Amino acid sequence: MKTSTLLLLLAAFSAHAAENRLPYACDNGSRLEISFTADAEGRPVATLHFADEAVALPQVPTASGVLYRRGEIRLHSKGDDVVLEDGKGNLRRCTRGAVPPSSPAAATAPAADSSFLEIGGTVSYLARIALPPDAILTIRIQDIARADAPARVLVEQRYELNGAQVPIPFSATIDRDLIGKRSRLSVSARIEHRGKLRFISDKIYSPLEDGQPVPVSIILKPVTAKSR
Repeated sequence: MKTSTLLLLLAAFSAHAAENRLPYACDNGSRLEISFTADAEGRPVATLHFADEAVALPQVPTASGVLYRRGEIRLHSKGDDVVLEDGKGNLRRCTRGAVPPSSPAAATAPAADSSFLEIGGTVSYLARIALPPDAILTIRIQDIARADAPARVLVEQRYELNGAQVPIPFSATIDRDLIGKRSRLSVSARIEHRGKLRFISDKIYSPLEDGQPVPVSIILKPVTAKSR
């Protein structure tokens, strides 16, 4: 009885702790309360608590730190620091606790328009073949700047197509801090079905022009049985 009672108390304590709102102070003088929990499927969720509403942001893949996103609202977390983009061109850099970030450069740097690059486009192929409903699309963004070294993978995302047919849109978010001055980004794609490669890109598709993202239209080539 004592053991079961203790377990119940611990479970109740854990559930309460998981819903705790953590205070954050931001560089524009505002304050945030954020709670980090999980949805019904166990996926991490960050909830922004405002005076009259709460906005839940599911976690999405990112190459650095932890990224939560719903639509154009993004919350990027690294340790005790977060960066909030509200989708309206406003950006806040916040630190857990009551003291806002002290560095004025963070609020005035030219890159403050956005800490992330949004890479997007479409994937298609010319063959008149319908994709199976359980096909999987993989998008990979790499730095191929060094010809004498393996490409550095920055982002890899898998999409369960669930019957979707080409052209298939995609988008991926990259932390600007991962891109060096000499980086050369390339986007590649492949479509698999039940572990077998069906289509693959065979060209270099650059997602940037003058350092800014541009839409990418990837044309895949069918993979024959001999080349698998």
